[in-house]
Amino acid sequence: MKIAIIGAGAMGGAVASGLLRYGDNKYCISVSNPSSEPLERLAPLGAETTHDNKEAVRDADMVIIAVKPWILQSVMEELKPALDYTVQSVVVIAAGLTGAQMAEWLEKDSETKASLLIAMPNTAVAVAQSMTFIVPVNADKNLISEVEAVFSCLGETMVIDEAHLPAATALASCGIAYAMRYVRAAVEGGVELGFKATAAQKMVVQTLRGAAALLAVDGAHPESEIDKVTTPGGITIRGLNEMEHAGFTSAVIRGLKASVK
Repeated sequence: MKIAIIGAGAMGGAVASGLLRYGDNKYCISVSNPSSEPLERLAPLGAETTHDNKEAVRDADMVIIAVKPWILQSVMEELKPALDYTVQSVVVIAAGLTGAQMAEWLEKDSETKASLLIAMPNTAVAVAQSMTFIVPVNADKNLISEVEAVFSCLGETMVIDEAHLPAATALASCGIAYAMRYVRAAVEGGVELGFKATAAQKMVVQTLRGAAALLAVDGAHPESEIDKVTTPGGITIRGLNEMEHAGFTSAVIRGLKASVK
């Protein structure tokens, strides 16, 4: 399958490099971008590169558009004459825009509509650990499965409806930043407790890997895992209670809700 990726910025570039590294050579990747520097990083990995968007989509089976939301309309309108909706599907990575808007920008006439989906990965696509949400706009089951297969090379996928996309983005895309902020805070605490920052970060990162692995087991629940660590009168429950007194859970929930507004 040939996949054209329009835009090689933070997200488009991460998707491209992720597919080239972890796609098991199932995909031929062409990438278009106005500046050369991102393309120069992708070419050695095997990407076909160009500055011409229309050239990139030629003969592509799937077109992934990963550009800034404020230029999405102009890019779509540029690509529209070059796309053949009978054989090409379009996947858009963009926040804050509706599927109806995107479909309208791609519409050629009342009877010619693009096969269209929204995808929302997070930056962990570059290391094949993304949580990617897929929102069908105008897509049948076969196309949905095809898009899932592509992004499954880059981590986990979940098909959701458009109404839940802002909340999902807060949990998994903004959530990367929130997790990083916890890591930073824990590392700073480790330094105060006497460790070098590099050692503290190694401890915290491996601890998070362990926590994630425990929760990946079927039937696992965070509270049951917490119960295994908190002994009566022990140090863990004292630490947890201090965090709760400082508003830990409330701060997380408020931050997530603020990201959806």
